[in-house]
Amino acid sequence: QVQLVESGGGLVQAGGSLRLSCAASGSLFSFNAMGWYRQPPGKQRELVASITRGGWINYSDSVKGRFTISTDTAKKTIYLQMISLKPEDTAVYYCQTDRGGVINWGQGTQVTVSS
Repeated sequence: QVQLVESGGGLVQAGGSLRLSCAASGSLFSFNAMGWYRQPPGKQRELVASITRGGWINYSDSVKGRFTISTDTAKKTIYLQMISLKPEDTAVYYCQTDRGGVINWGQGTQVTVSS
């Protein structure tokens, strides 16, 4: 069992920055893949960024060059650093882990970007 708790969301003006954190429970921090997804109002959930056990990182085209995913094994935390935020980035952001085919999701954190 893995429990994920996101934090760091909030209201920010366009062009600003925000860092999301996802703290994972348990004594182990070893996953096949970890990532961030988001769900804008009235839209489907979409991948934002992911990182595999081997270190491969993927970003959605809409966030490339602006968002950075990283992990801290000591703190068992996944981060999403977001800069140059746009109103289109407004969404509920979810942390996700994949361990041996078992998927876990956080409860989500709201990010709102105003002009």
